[in-house]
Amino acid sequence: MLLLVLIVAMVLGILGPQLFNPSQWQHRFKVGLGLDLSSGTQVTLQAQTENGRAPSSDEMNAAVSVIESRVNGTGNSGAQVQPQGNNLLVVTVPGKGSQQTIQLVSTTALLMFRQVLLYQPSSASTSVPSASASPSASASPSASPSSSAKASPSASATSTAKTSAKIVPAASASASPSASASAKASTSPSASASASPSASASPSASPSASATSPNSSCPSKNSPVLGTDTFGNPCMVNKDVLGLFNKLVCKSGDTEKWKAQVGYATTAPYDNPDIQVVACGNNGGQWGKYALDVAKVQGKWVTSATAGLSTTSNQWQVNLTLNTEGANAFSALTSHLYSTYYSAYQAGDQNAAVLNQVAIALDGNVVSAPEIQGAIPGGNAQITGSFTQQQATQLQNELKYGSLPLNFKTLYVTSVSAQVGRDQLDAGLVAAAIGLLLVVLYSFLYYRGLGIVSVSSLIIAGTITYLAVVLLSLYQNFTLNLAGIAGLIVAIGITADSFVVFFERLRDEVREGKQLRPAVESGWKRARRTILVSDTVSFLAALLLYYFAIGEVKGFAYTLGLTTLIDVVVVFLFTKPMVTLLARTRFFGNGHPMSGLDPARLGARAPWRSSVRRNPVRRRPDHATRSTASRNPGGS
Repeated sequence: MLLLVLIVAMVLGILGPQLFNPSQWQHRFKVGLGLDLSSGTQVTLQAQTENGRAPSSDEMNAAVSVIESRVNGTGNSGAQVQPQGNNLLVVTVPGKGSQQTIQLVSTTALLMFRQVLLYQPSSASTSVPSASASPSASASPSASPSSSAKASPSASATSTAKTSAKIVPAASASASPSASASAKASTSPSASASASPSASASPSASPSASATSPNSSCPSKNSPVLGTDTFGNPCMVNKDVLGLFNKLVCKSGDTEKWKAQVGYATTAPYDNPDIQVVACGNNGGQWGKYALDVAKVQGKWVTSATAGLSTTSNQWQVNLTLNTEGANAFSALTSHLYSTYYSAYQAGDQNAAVLNQVAIALDGNVVSAPEIQGAIPGGNAQITGSFTQQQATQLQNELKYGSLPLNFKTLYVTSVSAQVGRDQLDAGLVAAAIGLLLVVLYSFLYYRGLGIVSVSSLIIAGTITYLAVVLLSLYQNFTLNLAGIAGLIVAIGITADSFVVFFERLRDEVREGKQLRPAVESGWKRARRTILVSDTVSFLAALLLYYFAIGEVKGFAYTLGLTTLIDVVVVFLFTKPMVTLLARTRFFGNGHPMSGLDPARLGARAPWRSSVRRNPVRRRPDHATRSTASRNPGGS
């Protein structure tokens, strides 16, 4: 029953959203194939150092380790990361989803947390005046409140200024009441002043320095006028970066070409935490350009990032943990942004909404720009938003595996056709079929009727293995290569070994003269420990091989470990219960010669087919004995 429940649960997991759409079921039962059996993508990365020196072997090995962690984080077990020469890495990823993984691998620069100073969506073309521009009439102190109040922000402007992503204190490390109170108490009067109608009116109105900028060198009377589709405060951006911001044009999905527009020929500018930069990226589904402040928090301080479902909202989120240095810096950054901009943002100031965001920049690109919802001490936070599982996992990997000891330049990306092809796959399947056929023939020739149990066990184990591989392909991007198929073929021998051990212990009990039912139980007790020890050794061998091996050998180790676990499940939930049921039948219970449990064939000490012996010795009557004795008194 438990085995049936397990199989049904696996089938339901595979069907998933197509459960009530039978016409699509065949598309769900597909196994992901590795690069040697299908196709994929290959990217060549070249290591770069700041002083142009050749990278050391230790730096390259560390880079390989981090990139492998990135690839494994996406669930792509068939991916390979191989060093080539002294400064090249070749990353090969199989399957249709390889482009997403290649993008993650190619983004190799340092991770930075930077406050957003300016934001403009890609559809906008309005340039931002330089900080030295003269004030316009609309920015004049004589502008009437009524005229400002009439220019309320449009719905579209509101949606582009805000982001759905948020950074909040983690549930386990929520800010204490005193910390929250201090954050609220530290809100400057100028920030509260932005709640007035004039301050929260039009985005085109000049952002007062007191409302949205702590920079005293940019007084309100000299504040430039923002375009209707640009948000933030240009007074906080230095002149050179502001010029780059006006020059920059971001297109949706562009993660590399934009850098040439602003002269970011090397990674030095956007990897420097001490300077302001411009960037392109995604803001709640809307691509746009950014002007970003210095990096107050760096990715190397991130110790943990995990994606999961929120227990309260049932939405995907990313849980973030930083070390002590990062926790202190993150606490200072979030406290400053929350106390300075949050009240104005809540009152409707779209410029404050942008200034209240922290951009997470990787390789110069903004991967997310969540807004700050409170001061976050302790280094534990949650990034929430309308994330899908894929988006949350992607952000988790970018946070967790963002830092590399070297910077890498993508030399070229190529599509790779199957290296071995269908012929090798067919050869592997034929080898598996031959091995399975030999095991079946051996089972029926040697164990006769018990061969039904062994063949049924192999079928059940094969079914569960297939369903497991399909599930891993659907949800973990698992890909099966030739080495993995070899692991599945070896699994046939592991399963056969388990029922051989059980059957031999059972036949030993029969040889000792026990009836079948008690023989099954005592034989199982003797076999159970041997099976568990054998499978434990196999699993540990697979685990160590997976940990220390590289390349395709990992695929062999993975499938070997998976099928070893499945063997334990099948033997305990099917093989033994099946033999127990067969022992109650006449065919097996009476030791039929074709059952494989015939006491005479096994050389049992005493037959157990019935409680009455087949040929009882007849004793002569006492009177006959006496009569014989009287006839032969001499014993002759």
